Formats: sequence, C-alpha cells, structure tokens
Amino acid sequence: MINESEERMLTERRVATARTFDARPCPEARLDDLEVDLFLHGYRQAAVAEEVVRANRRSVEEQLAALRFYDLRRDCPTHAGLLVFGKQPRHFLPGAYVQYLRLGGDTLTAAVQVSREFAGNLMGLMHSLDALLDGILEARPVRVTNLRDETVWDFPRSAVREFLLNAICHRNYESNAPVRFHRFSDRLEITNPGGLYGDVSPENFPRLTDYRNPIVAEALKVLGYVNRFGRGVLDAQESLRANGNPPARFTFEPAGVAVSVRRSQHFATPGTGDRGA
Repeated sequence: MINESEERMLTERRVATARTFDARPCPEARLDDLEVDLFLHGYRQAAVAEEVVRANRRSVEEQLAALRFYDLRRDCPTHAGLLVFGKQPRHFLPGAYVQYLRLGGDTLTAAVQVSREFAGNLMGLMHSLDALLDGILEARPVRVTNLRDETVWDFPRSAVREFLLNAICHRNYESNAPVRFHRFSDRLEITNPGGLYGDVSPENFPRLTDYRNPIVAEALKVLGYVNRFGRGVLDAQESLRANGNPPARFTFEPAGVAVSVRRSQHFATPGTGDRGA
C-alpha cells in the first residue's frame, strides 16, 4: 500500500507522460481558473467514497491531481480540469462550445431562424443542452389501440442527447471548431471535430470504443451523464426504431464525425418545433 508521498509522485509521473490531450497540463492556466467549489461539493462527492473525503487532508491541488485534473509538477490544471470545472474553458480551448442552428429548410443554404452558442464547463454545459432539448423537441399522441394513445417525438430525446454526449466526449479539443448541432426541416445533424480515434474504424463502429479524451469520458460517467460505456449508440438506435425514426446515419471523415437523424414517420409534415428556442 503506497503512502501519500508515493501517490503524489505517481500522479505527477502519470500526468507528465500522458499521451491524451485532456491529460496534458495547460501552463497558461492556474487554480483560480477552476470552479473549485464544483469539484469539492459536486464532483468529488460522486467520485470519491465519503469516508475517504472525510479523512482527506491533502490540498485541493493534490486532490484534483489524484483524479488527473491538475498537474502538480507544473502547478497548473490539465485540459480535462479546464473542460470539467473551468470558469472560462474557451479562453484556453477556443473550440470548446456547441453551436446550434435552426434552419428554415433542408440545406445549409436555408435561412437561419435561430442561432445560439453553448459554452462553459461540462457541468454547466450539459444543463444548458438539456434545457435546449426540452425546448426544441416536439411530442404528438399516436393511437395504438382503440382505447390507448402513445406519445411519440419528432426525435427521441435520449437518442439526441446520446449523440450530443458522444460529440462532446470524443471530439478533438485541439481544434478551434465547435461541435455543430443543426436542426433542418426534416432532420438533425451533429458534427464533431476529429475523426474516429485509436482502434475504432468505420467497419467496427459502434461495436468497438476507444477514447480520445478518457478523463472527460470518465467525468461524464461519474456525473451520471453516461451509464454504460460502449452501449450508447446502440441504445440510441433502438430508441429511434421504437419512436418511428429511421436509423441514424454516420459519416466518417478525417476532420470529423457527423450523425444525421431524420424525423419520425409520425411527423410526415414538419411541425413548428423549437417553440421559440
């Protein structure tokens, strides 16, 4: 069993030699650039056992470093720390935001009806995106028997949310481009910078999973946004099928991955949607 001094040395060595971008230090940032209260009173309680928290006498920096959010050797947050708890992640990672467009037709040349940007650390960003989905998805009753109706959606919330989470989790944060979330008259499209990563290929996707940002992926799981690694896309496809949507279609390019989801068959005539969002 290692002591605290040995654990600190191992933490420093692990972060210093990490190959993934989210584990690398951001020398321009400082502890003051993090929302430390979010870590202490939110994330830490979900990630670390209560008895360990009570017995913990280490500094905030050491606690962050133990979870790979801080580089003790360089005395600065890692990119993962900025993404999960940063006060202004875009100050250091310009592409760390989601761009939402609602277009008045089925092509990018159609008139832009709504344009919004969603930024901030991941804990706040996910709350904002959840609120967006509550405002833009449209429900409709469908008769399934003479005595019972069933509510269907133009796009099932769980599937859209999963595709957004995937884009945020697996994107290349070294790119200045945002995650793009476009709502057309007949479909949704979500595009994230960065092609398939590691051992994942068009042939084995989504059966195989690899992580460009493993610390971010773990943080999303700790925060409850991801329940089961490796099953999200398959579950989303099943939600689409049950709701009357065609299967999502994925496009893989070196510069990015795009997913396109068409409206449910129960919404043959495009509705108003968005309700002002």
